[in-house]
Amino acid sequence: MSSDESIAICQSGYEGLLVREMEALGLPAAESGPGWALSGAPSRASQGAPGDRLRGATFPHAILEAPAGLSGERVNELAHKIVELFADSLRGERMEGPWPCIFAGAQEVTGLGRRVAAVEEAFHELLRKKLGRVAKLASADKPRLGPVRGLFVWFTDFGRAQAARSAYMNGPSRMADDDAAPSRSYLKVEESYGIIGREPRPGETVCDLGAAPGGWSYSAAKRGARVVAVDNGPLKGGALGHPLIDHRHADAFGFSPGKAAVYDWLFCDLIEDPHKVLQSIVVPWLTGGWCRRFVINLKFGRVDPIALLADLRAADSPLGTHASGVRIAHLYHDREEFTIVGTVIP
Repeated sequence: MSSDESIAICQSGYEGLLVREMEALGLPAAESGPGWALSGAPSRASQGAPGDRLRGATFPHAILEAPAGLSGERVNELAHKIVELFADSLRGERMEGPWPCIFAGAQEVTGLGRRVAAVEEAFHELLRKKLGRVAKLASADKPRLGPVRGLFVWFTDFGRAQAARSAYMNGPSRMADDDAAPSRSYLKVEESYGIIGREPRPGETVCDLGAAPGGWSYSAAKRGARVVAVDNGPLKGGALGHPLIDHRHADAFGFSPGKAAVYDWLFCDLIEDPHKVLQSIVVPWLTGGWCRRFVINLKFGRVDPIALLADLRAADSPLGTHASGVRIAHLYHDREEFTIVGTVIP
């Protein structure tokens, strides 16, 4: 293993943007493929281990730190190598409770999923024979956010895998749908709660700008929050007629809460130029202290997303001057968009 390397896992199809973000962080990619990029030696100007520099980056869903590259043509050959690597790394370490054991690979590589599953099954069989007590504590549940110790194996193709004992989870995760949710967009805000570490509570207030057809409003209302849903378009599904949702037929860019109102949450998911959303909504809402927390979705399909990230992270941006705990994430359920969460500084 090399402390100068990390493998970053992202949503497949966005590895090009992942590589560009890594380069902006001083971490040129040594290799990349569908849904992943392996960092090379950091540039001289960069400081800190690659894994540390990638924590909190936008495109990585997970970072496997100091991975070991393994290769083998046969299932049992790969499984044996992973078991030996894992067993050797356990020297001096006690496994007292459940530990994550995650095997995965690029879904776009035809048939790779079956290969991953076969190696994983063989690994567990071998581990039970070699370290029975440790094997019983293995868990396939994926950790959500933060540093974690276990075993993480990512297959770059049929005969190659990267295996790491330490990983950092940036938060994105697949969410369960709700038949009453008016749209797929509902999944994005549900996922965002895991990034901010909080969700709307009963009695809290939410302003949802660009609410129609109401997926985000429904998500908050089902938790007992009172929602002002601002959109000229109609609400649908579970949002339509919901007793906790006040539908205001108005334009999101012209709406303001009034002098006395401060919402617990600002939701904003508009199909608009991200710079317009920043200047016309994010700036007045954050500088005016009109909300306490926010979940904002910015579309980057028609702009350079890496340049947009630089603007968002600038020290003089509204996020840098008026908010804390800001996370900019490319969620599992995001497409050409970022989800931004944070808390407004009083």
